Amino acid sequence: MVDYIGVADVARLIQAMGPGEFIDRLADQILADYRRWDEFEKSARLASHSPVGVIELMPTTDGKLYSFKYVNGHPQNTAVGLLTVTAFGVLADVATGYPLLLSELTVTTALRTAAMSALAARLLARPASRVMALIGNGSQSEFQAIAFHRMIGIRELRLYDLDRRATSKLERNLGAMEGLEDLRIVRAASTAEACRGADIVTTVTADKRNAVILTPPMVRPGMHLNAVGGDCPGKTELHPDVLRMPQARVVVEYEPQSRIEGEIQQMPADFAVTEFAAIARGASPGRRTDEEVTIFDSVGFALEDYSALRFLYTLLAEERIERRRIDLVPTLEDPKDLFGGTIGAGRQRRRLRQSA
Repeated sequence: MVDYIGVADVARLIQAMGPGEFIDRLADQILADYRRWDEFEKSARLASHSPVGVIELMPTTDGKLYSFKYVNGHPQNTAVGLLTVTAFGVLADVATGYPLLLSELTVTTALRTAAMSALAARLLARPASRVMALIGNGSQSEFQAIAFHRMIGIRELRLYDLDRRATSKLERNLGAMEGLEDLRIVRAASTAEACRGADIVTTVTADKRNAVILTPPMVRPGMHLNAVGGDCPGKTELHPDVLRMPQARVVVEYEPQSRIEGEIQQMPADFAVTEFAAIARGASPGRRTDEEVTIFDSVGFALEDYSALRFLYTLLAEERIERRRIDLVPTLEDPKDLFGGTIGAGRQRRRLRQSA
């Protein structure tokens, strides 16, 4: 039997635990795993593209546990009442190859993306950052807002989305949450207005195109840019000149993957970047000066999903989640008799009854 965590299980967990605490603890797990960077098998995700979206597999292992995530990205899905992104994942034991956990990752990916964003900002943004512009107010936006309020101390959130209904939805959801009473919400009329006075700018838009959400005039010295939405070939959010700014420094998760699908897909192969693991392990400094413009070119990496699955498995052991199991793998008296222990079992029982 294999442990199973569904959407309702995660929802109950977050309601009991609180999203802020979950994100905080998950960020600690992600940081601990990034500090073990050399122990992990790394590869760019395997992507299958179609005219309307992408389906991806994201595997990794540290030699003891193996994980993978199945995830899609279909921006037009909302027009027919479907989610843009859905995901599930598996955590397995390397020694036996047996799956340990099958879990939903649609909600959990949103939580781990927010945790990773805030974790990077903790190391790269100016410590006194209190104002964030949030460009793109869709399904990821609440999670980003909660993470930055909890982990960074953001106290003013400046919102902009082309779809005013998305901004209204975000404002309504944040207003109903306990613990966010000290978060000031400001609705902006444009991206430029949202960025004015911001210490951190988070872009989390969904369109699969080379968009130009931020341009150099919107970026001032000392800003931290959290570019989340660009996560596949042909999908970007920053004008290339933002990356070329003399005071800019770009941090990525896994450089070979980011070269394919991050903001840096717009740049030449010799464009210099820093991998987040180098900062997490202290091999490279975080923010170097108050004037530096730090850019976290986030596309999501398999190690973060490994961390999320491992964290969920830990919460199962802590009995924070009700344990449920499914018969995903046969349990046999004779491991060499797959037929007899499954398909043939009914026939054998019928024969015994007939002969009795």
